Amino acid sequence: MKNSFLLGAFASLLANAPLLHAQNIFARQRVIIIMMDGFGEQYYRNAAMPFLQQMEQQGIYKIVPSLMPAVTNVNNISIATGSTPAQNGITGNVFFNERQEAEEYIEDPSLILTPSVFERAHRLGIPSALLSVKQKTIDLLGKYADYTLCPEGIAGGQVKWEHPPALSGVYSREINYELMDAANNLLKNKPEVKLVYIHTTDYPMHMWPPDNDSVKTFLSEIDRRIAQLHQTAPDAAILLTADHGMNHKTQAWDLQKVCAEKQTPVKIVISPEKDKYVKHHKGLGGAAYVYLLKSSDSAGVRSTLSALKGVDAVLTKSEAATRFHLLPGRIGDFMVLGDINTVFGELNGHAYEQLPDTYRSHGSTYEAQVPLFVYNVQQAPPAAYFDWNYKLAAWLFSGK
Repeated sequence: MKNSFLLGAFASLLANAPLLHAQNIFARQRVIIIMMDGFGEQYYRNAAMPFLQQMEQQGIYKIVPSLMPAVTNVNNISIATGSTPAQNGITGNVFFNERQEAEEYIEDPSLILTPSVFERAHRLGIPSALLSVKQKTIDLLGKYADYTLCPEGIAGGQVKWEHPPALSGVYSREINYELMDAANNLLKNKPEVKLVYIHTTDYPMHMWPPDNDSVKTFLSEIDRRIAQLHQTAPDAAILLTADHGMNHKTQAWDLQKVCAEKQTPVKIVISPEKDKYVKHHKGLGGAAYVYLLKSSDSAGVRSTLSALKGVDAVLTKSEAATRFHLLPGRIGDFMVLGDINTVFGELNGHAYEQLPDTYRSHGSTYEAQVPLFVYNVQQAPPAAYFDWNYKLAAWLFSGK
């Protein structure tokens, strides 16, 4: 009887260890998580960012892989849940709903299969805030946040903002500054908010290469505001990473049209990059999911796709799921990977397009390396723990 009691108590202690771990962390310090959309290493190294350099020198800094496809939803949700797409189910900005036989934007939070940091914080009574440029982020992650802020929607969350700040549009540099300033005010005036998650926009990176003065100015302003966050909340840990980098692309293929022209038709081709922010990337990205009409078409379709200039690889569902930690039920029969110059997506009236010199996008393996910073953490895991971007905040609630 005594042994059974001790075993039960030990099992209970193990089960509750992650909760106790999280409670201990947030009792000691606040946590600021910053997801810098499109912030590849070249952008960091080309800009004057003295505070991030301080974070690099005094904390943990690494270049780590981001998850594929190298698009926002896949990585943002993985960072916010501390899990891979195979676990959380998010494999793009859109997916093919096979039950409905239709392409759908990933905006419904029920599609996320693992709890977010906001849900876990809510369960422990830890107030949190989510500030994002993009409404889809609020839709997917905002349910359990006490404060949410987005230029596309009304400031809300479970607790209303007393004086919601005026915000610029999505397609601007200024919206990023305004979200940072709002986070700063929240830290100053609502110290009970223990978890603050800031998601910026990659619009400046889509617009300008790393050596452009405009993007350098933008990043210097962001750096100054991150320094302000630290000044306002010197107790707070700052965890920062990105979802993907950014590269100039020279050519685009409409794979569905290509397959039709080559007499190897397919059911549908999904660009995981595609979202409602078409000014960013025109829905074109460096990876694609291809769904077959029937399994016997496999060899012909794969041959057509593999022959295209700019295609690095054509992976089967199983190969893609294994290599990139993807949920098999939410990807195509094939995953097509582009080279550094090539993107895929729907084109108007033709199967191929040369892209202008100003076009910049992501989604491929060539944008899947990003910086990661862990700064001012009282008890952080060792640097070796942070081997992916999604590990940035996974340890907060895991007890690891």
